[in-house]
Amino acid sequence: MNLELLDTTLADLGEPAFRARQVWEWTVRGAASYDEMTNLPAALRAQLRERVPLSSLTIEREASSSDGTEKALFSTTDGHPLETVLMRYRDGRRSLCLSSQSGCPLTCTFCATGSMRFGRNLTAYEILDQALHFRRGESVARRDPQLRPSPAAGALPTPLTNAVFMGMGEPLLNLDAVLGACERLPDIGIHPSSTTISTVGWIPGIDRLAEHDGPTIRLALSLHAPDDALRSELMPVNERYPLADVLGACRRWHERRRRKVFVEYLMLAGVNDRYAQALQLAALLEPRGAFKVNLIPYNPTDSELEGSSREAIAAFRSVLAEHGVPATVRLTRGRDIDAACGQLAVRG
Repeated sequence: MNLELLDTTLADLGEPAFRARQVWEWTVRGAASYDEMTNLPAALRAQLRERVPLSSLTIEREASSSDGTEKALFSTTDGHPLETVLMRYRDGRRSLCLSSQSGCPLTCTFCATGSMRFGRNLTAYEILDQALHFRRGESVARRDPQLRPSPAAGALPTPLTNAVFMGMGEPLLNLDAVLGACERLPDIGIHPSSTTISTVGWIPGIDRLAEHDGPTIRLALSLHAPDDALRSELMPVNERYPLADVLGACRRWHERRRRKVFVEYLMLAGVNDRYAQALQLAALLEPRGAFKVNLIPYNPTDSELEGSSREAIAAFRSVLAEHGVPATVRLTRGRDIDAACGQLAVRG
């Protein structure tokens, strides 16, 4: 919902300022229409229905995975596409993978989004509306529980616990809108400590986050290679912000915010999964208390790259552990609907 448009409309209608708060409270509780907002006068509800859409996004298509993951394709009012993913976990977490841009201008070779034509930055309201869509429970599984039997099926509204800015786009290229959305996410139930911003290493944005006057949001760095030559091959942004400089910025963030940086490392067979490369990575991640590594199984895209075997991933993780670097293997969700890490791209 465009809250600026809401404020302007209410002022034009001569309504008191508290009406905006009432509308927002209903919205974050999962209201699917103005008709549900029973403490607003009926005439006002009719006016708002005409003048202020509940969402700045239009839902175009949805898909539901066998593991309970759901993906939604939206379009903005000016026709730009974006995708959002809801991941369900057995421990009760309901995590949103949010997009900050339509497409991405940074063209990482392993990421399907990089092959899309870049559209534009999303507004804070367009980011929030991704979360509100799932908060309302307007998903495939909610409307048709037969698609994914689950104890949560049919429950309205959907509880949300976590958010990761790992969908389409580089969040730090749109930081004002991302932070604006993050200020409102707690109203939906997602605390800053449960929100993660992932970056390819955009140093000006990392430094801004370090100095940000607000609750600490988690930081994740997409690293994917332990040396500049390989990283530049996989991620052209490394030519602008090389490894040493990026890790330096992450250390500054850690020193200021006193939280670990999550290092995202995509496991690619024969590319970055060798024993020597695990040693290189361990040597890079100093001081030891500043970093934690997430090893990510590669999810198929149109790239010619292939994922590492389970044995190779386990061996890589063991080397890191032996050298004091904590590492986990990320659980893959939504691969069968192209909703897993690196797979988001609008297809015809």
